[in-house]
Amino acid sequence: MSTGRFTDRVLFITGAGSGLARATAKLFAAEGAKVFAVDVNPDGLAETILAIRLAGGTAEGGRCDVADMASVRDSVERAASVFGGLHVLVNAAGVGRSARLEEIDEAEWARVLAVNLTGPFNTVKAALPHLLATRGNIVNVASTAGMRGQAYAAHYAASKAGLVNFTRSIALEFASRGLRANCLAPAGIMTPIIKNFEPSLVAYYSPPVPHQMSKPEDMAKTIAFLASDDVPMITGATLVADWGTLA
Repeated sequence: MSTGRFTDRVLFITGAGSGLARATAKLFAAEGAKVFAVDVNPDGLAETILAIRLAGGTAEGGRCDVADMASVRDSVERAASVFGGLHVLVNAAGVGRSARLEEIDEAEWARVLAVNLTGPFNTVKAALPHLLATRGNIVNVASTAGMRGQAYAAHYAASKAGLVNFTRSIALEFASRGLRANCLAPAGIMTPIIKNFEPSLVAYYSPPVPHQMSKPEDMAKTIAFLASDDVPMITGATLVADWGTLA
């Protein structure tokens, strides 16, 4: 049953064409939020928006490449114009795969950093005036790979580690202006991106209970918790949600 925690709030969420971000967009809409969803996959994005509308929620959106600042600015301004403001920014778009360092070329390194780290920088920069006006908050989706080294995924781990400290930095910088920023660091989630990682190469990445992975809906609830008014004192935190993997 919906608690209406996000009634009259506007959510801007990236990567909403599938997986974790789709589940998060649907949950926020069910909780009363007006959702502006973006992704580079227009077909997946259309499915997300349609699902929200069929469930009685409010959703708009469009194609956006988070690595392209012009694309991000256009999307953020459209969201603010359509819904009259912006309260929550969730950066969930991400790319990556298992690869030996010798296999990672300059183009792949640049693309992973561009989406996973420069992407959140772009959205925060574009959304900042709107978020400050509403004393809103940001939730960035990192990974346990950003909390310790990860063999065979150096580009992915580096991007997520950078995202963790980026989140801490903006939390400190804007704490006195009422803007919160937190990070979620999940382990394996049953989403399309997990197929890009080879379990046999990164066995230590698995939780204590073999094959125990989170559902997108589990992580959506955690993101909603961080973004809610229930925890106004939590900012600059990295919430590890990994079934005890890093314990």
